[in-house]
Amino acid sequence: MAAQMARRRLIRIGVLGGTFNPVHTGHLLIAQDALEQFGLDRALFVPCCRPPHKPGGGLAAAAHRVAMVRAAVRGDRRFEVSELEIRRGGVSYTVDTARALRAAYPGAEIAFIIGSDSLLELRYWRSIGELLRLSRFVTLARPGWATAALAPQALGLPAPWGGRLLAEVRVGHAIDISSTDIRRRVAEGRSIRYLVPRAVAAYIARHGLYRAGLT
Repeated sequence: MAAQMARRRLIRIGVLGGTFNPVHTGHLLIAQDALEQFGLDRALFVPCCRPPHKPGGGLAAAAHRVAMVRAAVRGDRRFEVSELEIRRGGVSYTVDTARALRAAYPGAEIAFIIGSDSLLELRYWRSIGELLRLSRFVTLARPGWATAALAPQALGLPAPWGGRLLAEVRVGHAIDISSTDIRRRVAEGRSIRYLVPRAVAAYIARHGLYRAGLT
């Protein structure tokens, strides 16, 4: 039994964090791209409580955002939802989440899924040195993003992190969908069909989100 466990392949969990205000089709494509491009076993969607780098105005209640993500991923066994940042409360820092995930999934590889914009901003994240030691970062860049022209030192991190991070960059789908645009379209009475899963559109309509005010 011990020999069988030793031979068992490491579970690789991709973590996609965000406000998900609301979750949209682009988020699902990013998660799927990450699973396929980086050999991850599953994607864990982690709605934040309060984002550290964005204003909190216009943020739908946590219960609504979690419910929309659950509706979006329902039926796909590769995707799961975690409320750990919501339960923790306060500002959601990734390093705190990494610590919690290491404790919740002992022995698993934790890989945070980010975009190329976030890759260039990692140097400013709280306790980035500890965060890089605790977890893997995988980056999905837009088609045409000049990865090859970017030198490791351009990331502003001590060696060997710049080189390691750039080695974990892949090209994903071109996705020009934003939660900001979706909220604006709802407020203007325009369609959000095809921008969000049908279940999410139904939830937004049922609860009157993003119209006269947010609850």
